[in-house]
Formats: sequence, C-alpha cells, structure tokens
Amino acid sequence: MHILNIGILAHVDAGKTSLTERLLFETGVIDRLGSVDRGSTQTDTGEIERRRGITIRTAVASFTLGDLRVNLVDTPGHADFVAEVERALGVLDGAVLVLSAVEGVQPHTRVLMKTLRKLRLPTLIFVNKIDRAGARERELLADIRRRLSPYIVALNTVRDIGTPAATTRAVASTEEAAEVLAERDDGLLELLVDGKVPDGEQVRSSLARQCADGVAHPVLFGSAITGQGVAELLDGFGLLPAVPQSRAGDGPARGTVFAIERAASGEKVAYLRVRTGALRAREPLTFYRHKGVHAYDGRLTALSVVGSPDRRQAVAGDIVKAWGVPEIRVGDHLGEPGPADQAHFTPPSLETVVRPRVPGQEPRLHAALLTLAEQDPLIGTRTLAGGETSVLLYGEVQKEVIGETLARDFGVEAEFEPSRPVYFERPSGTAEAIEEMRRHGHNDFMATVGLRVEPAAPGEGVGYRLEVDLGSLPLAFHRAIEESVRLTLNDGPHGWPVTDVTVTLTRTGYNAPITVAADFRGQTPIVLMRALRLAGTTVYEPCHRFELEVPVETFSAVTAKLAVLGGELRDSVRRDDTWVIEGELPAAVVHEFEQRLPGLSHGEGVWWSEASGDRRLR
Repeated sequence: MHILNIGILAHVDAGKTSLTERLLFETGVIDRLGSVDRGSTQTDTGEIERRRGITIRTAVASFTLGDLRVNLVDTPGHADFVAEVERALGVLDGAVLVLSAVEGVQPHTRVLMKTLRKLRLPTLIFVNKIDRAGARERELLADIRRRLSPYIVALNTVRDIGTPAATTRAVASTEEAAEVLAERDDGLLELLVDGKVPDGEQVRSSLARQCADGVAHPVLFGSAITGQGVAELLDGFGLLPAVPQSRAGDGPARGTVFAIERAASGEKVAYLRVRTGALRAREPLTFYRHKGVHAYDGRLTALSVVGSPDRRQAVAGDIVKAWGVPEIRVGDHLGEPGPADQAHFTPPSLETVVRPRVPGQEPRLHAALLTLAEQDPLIGTRTLAGGETSVLLYGEVQKEVIGETLARDFGVEAEFEPSRPVYFERPSGTAEAIEEMRRHGHNDFMATVGLRVEPAAPGEGVGYRLEVDLGSLPLAFHRAIEESVRLTLNDGPHGWPVTDVTVTLTRTGYNAPITVAADFRGQTPIVLMRALRLAGTTVYEPCHRFELEVPVETFSAVTAKLAVLGGELRDSVRRDDTWVIEGELPAAVVHEFEQRLPGLSHGEGVWWSEASGDRRLR
C-alpha cells in the first residue's frame, strides 16, 4: 500500500469542493453527491461554511485506488483564508490546481501556482466546468502556458465544450507532449531530432518524472457536476509520487501539526502528517515550536488514521486526528525541530480593533480571540496601548467570519472598527537608556535596568542579547526583563510594532530581598521606550509587487489610478492589444485597486500581486 496526500487548491468558485465531492462519489466513499448550494458536502462541515457556500477550514477526506490510499486535503479558495492553504502546503505530496473553463486563470490562481512552482510541488491542473456556457479549451490552454507555466501537457480534449453534452476523450497524439517534455529529457529530444515519434509509454514515463520534480504539469479537462474527465484525473494521480508504507519502520514518530479543530466538548483535536516512524496513543512524545525550541512533552489519549479508522498505529505518510495534548498548536513539530519558518504567502496587511458589544465581556472576548489565533497562527492578535485588542486580517470576509464564530462558539457579540493597514517601525539609530532603582518621585521600582537598542538587518525581527553576566540576576528577573522587552516592542513610539531591532541588556541591579520580578516588569518598558525615542524610529509600510494586464485604450486611466494610490511603475510592455504593467503598490491599497480595476479596464483587466518587502511610509 502507498499513501498520497493531495491538496485541492483553487481560486474561489472554481468548483474545488464540488470536485472533492465527485472524487469521493466516483471512488465509492459516498453513495450520493452533496451540494455546495444545499450545504450537504462532506468537507464543508461547519455551519458558516455550509451557509456561505465557501471553504474556510482545511478538511481531509480519503479514498482508495487499488493499492494507493489518497488523502484529499480540501483547502479554502477565498484569498482571505490563504493562511489555511499556507499550513496545508507543508504536508502535501502533490496538488490539484482547479481552474474554471469559463473564468480561466484568475488572480488567486496565479498566486497559488507561483507558490506551487517555487516549492516544486508536483501539481496536476484540472480545468472544471466544461459543460458551462462560455467554456474554452484552446484559448485557455494558451492562457495557462502564458500565465501559469509553459511546461503543460494536455492529457485529454473536449467535444461539444460549453454545452451540457460536453464530453472528454484522451489526446491521441503524443508528439506535442513529447516536444514539451524533450526540453528536460535527452532521450525524447534524440527521438524527435531523428524524426521519430515517441510512444505513449515513453511520454508518460517522462511526464511522471518531470511532474514528480515539480517542473511539468499534466492538464485535464472535465466537469465536477457531470463527472466527465474525473476518471482521467483519478488515473493522473498515478503520475504523483506516493509514499510506500514499508518505509515506516518502528522508530520514533516525527511529524507536523497542520490543523486544529475543537470537539463539541471543547477538547482540541489536531491533524498531523506523520513523516517517519510509527505513532501510537499513550506513548511519550516531544513537540517543538518556533525556531526549533522544545515546547512541551505529552501523550496522545487517542488517534484516528484518516482513511483507516480501525488502525491503532500511524506510519509514514499517514494523516491522523489526535486527542489529548492541550498545549498543541498549528505548526508544532513532533519528534524533532522542523525546518526554518518560511512564509509562502504575504502576511496579513489589515488590522481592526474589536470590542464586545456588551460592556464587561472584554476578558471573555480576549480569551476567545487568543483561541482563534491559536488555531490560525498567521492571523494574530495584539493588545494596544489602551488595553484594546486588535486582530490582523487578510480581508473583510474574514472579519465577518470571525464575528460569526465569536457569537456562535464563544457567546460574545463583537463590534469591529473599520480595517486599517498594518505598519511597523524600525529603529533609525543606536541609543542607550538606564534607570537606577530608587523609591521616590515618579519611579517606584527597586530595580536597575540599562538597555541599548540598535538596528538589525531587514527581516531579522527582534533580537535580545545580554551584556551582563547571566548570574548577575536571579533567572526569574532575567525572564521578566526579556518578556517585558518583547511585549513593549508591540507598540513603538508611533504606535506600531517595532521590528528588525536588537535590544541589549547592558546594566542590572537589585536589592535583595526587597526587589521582586514586578519591579523589572515595570522598569523595563520605561527604559526601552526612552532608548527607542533617543534612537528614533521610522514607520514602514508593506508593499506588493504587481503584474497587470489591461486593454491598450485603458492604459492611461489605469496608470493614473496607480499613481494616485502611491504605486511605482517599474516596466510596461505592449503585447498586441494589451499592455502588461509591472510595479510596486502599498499593500494597504491593493484591495481598493482590485475593486476599481474592472471599471477602469472595461472588465478586462487581469491582476496578480505578491508581497515584496516594504518602503518608508510617505
């Protein structure tokens, strides 16, 4: 038996969840097709998901093809929930990128494909909705080559496309596929140069190798509604690299936590991908967190192997649901430290202040938000200077979903302020401040603290160092200082988080037995803010690199709007009847421009963007 973990990814409304439902039906897992419109699908199980008809949380379903067990990971399509996709990418063996044959290559499709190609994750492309009016084949293949990847191989073609009678059939000739693959296959290239046409087995073998390397992508047309092309897609799963269960062994288990849900009782249920070894309930386990720090030890009270619920042991390649470890969080690594953290998508660029509608429920609201952030680490919370809580967001739909979840699951009606862009501060220079312990005037703290702040390289985050002997203070006092430093940096002199900074503890003092840890927690923020003000901080805004394609006659209106919003054009190239424009735009106004683009471009503009650093706020 082999195991294959596949992610289903798509732009919203491309038919991703309907395709998952069809695959489960065709493989006999379910005996009746569910409907997104009726809220009866297998993977969209949440009340909000069913009502809105969108996927919000990652879900896993399983089926068997011969000696291959396939675990399907259905991820959200809406860009507001890209954090869910972020987590799923780290546990996949391959992916199916779903496109609509009508809408074609959409903005979020390009973001997903760029990420899949960067990770070299083996990817099949499924073009859905061939039975819908306006569906295209030849023109869409050209768009896929131009906008997603030139190395695509169509495995089937469509008859009567754009009608309810649309049907698929296998591509008869292998010559076109061989020409695409020959660029990376000397054997195929030699045959073509000699005027010979490779046979189907040679082409499929080469396609499987290049697909496994993440450089070539099979394309299949079909319809999740009628079932056309789904058999070919299932056959295409054989082109993806599966994990043999024989590699499991009996060694210690290693794996990754990629999703958290809560049972009706409130208990945490974690989804883990097992990398190596064997995982069993009630065995001692060690978990690691950010930057490989040993976080906690624990034992699972129970586990369930997705697709094999009767098994009591999980092995390499398995996805399991696990109970019994209350400290567990998304992104934790089991058995050994994970790879260095690497974000594949842009971090949230919006922030909103949230308050309870009923006064007095602030602690309850804060605890609920911390729980939600624990399930979704890319969506953070922070406490503002006045004690209010802010939430980091990708978009307005996400805000609405958070509000509904707070009301339904935690009994807290929340009010959100209008979203604002997220900025951050960096120190402009180096400065030091010292505060001696004394007990008079405005300083009531029996603690001496000296701190120096200095700029760090962009992207380094917050660094903390000691220039005093570790034994100069009790360990609890050192911990109090460092924790206070990191907490204070959440709100710099201009009210934004301070990053890319190194803070050095240069001086300490205390009076035993009078001094307590609270003295250092009170003294440290005063000293650190004074040092930051002396050094000066500069506010920066995150930016997106963009690529935009618009009709020739709309070029002036589009570029004028970009200039008004603070965009900087880097390059523009005319291609036939369109202009392709590249540049940089502040992340805070990307959503606004995307909303204006259809009107500016007569509905024909195509937009793609990704995070690309930052610049000083003007």
